Amino acid sequence: MRYCRLAMLAAGFFTLCGCENNIKDIPDLRTKRTALEEGHDIVSYLSEGGKPKAKLTAPLMYRYEADSSYVEFPKTLHVDFYNDSLVKESQLDAHYGKYREWENKVFLKDSVVVMNVLKKDTLKCDELWWDQSTQKFYTNKPVRIFKSDGTVVYGQDGMEAAQNFSWYVIYRSTGRGPLPKDSDSTPQPPKGGEGNTPKQGNTPGP
Repeated sequence: MRYCRLAMLAAGFFTLCGCENNIKDIPDLRTKRTALEEGHDIVSYLSEGGKPKAKLTAPLMYRYEADSSYVEFPKTLHVDFYNDSLVKESQLDAHYGKYREWENKVFLKDSVVVMNVLKKDTLKCDELWWDQSTQKFYTNKPVRIFKSDGTVVYGQDGMEAAQNFSWYVIYRSTGRGPLPKDSDSTPQPPKGGEGNTPKQGNTPGP
């Protein structure tokens, strides 16, 4: 096993625990300003005040060094978030992730799921940003939140939430609740917006 020097996901916050097999330095034949590094079976930790706050695992990672360096997770990633007592509070899954080092933000897309494991509330969306500086998630794309009581909340203009998903704000939300067991009606997703909430500013592109 060789240890990777490349998987510092959060610009010094994440310390690589270990990754197996190879690191490939692939030279760019067109320019020396860009280099590609590759790591497999990534396991890394985000610490704050000497305490682990998150654990990231991914089967594959690329790191590109250029004027604006970034790290890419093209084949899924999973993150567990912990409180000060090292109890797992929430978790995140996505099919794709891209960490923009100069902004300390992670862009997530394709089947993004965030779940508060204590409350059992679950967020599902196609695109999501994780701002590690503010410890928040946000997006201006449609979202769905499935609550433990069966309620489903739709955010047509996105949402903002704490990193541990302990709170969230929905923009232009609608929703539906559970039906009685003897009801023959099947709940349908809402068509219009209700309870308009001030919309968050534009989300930057990946």
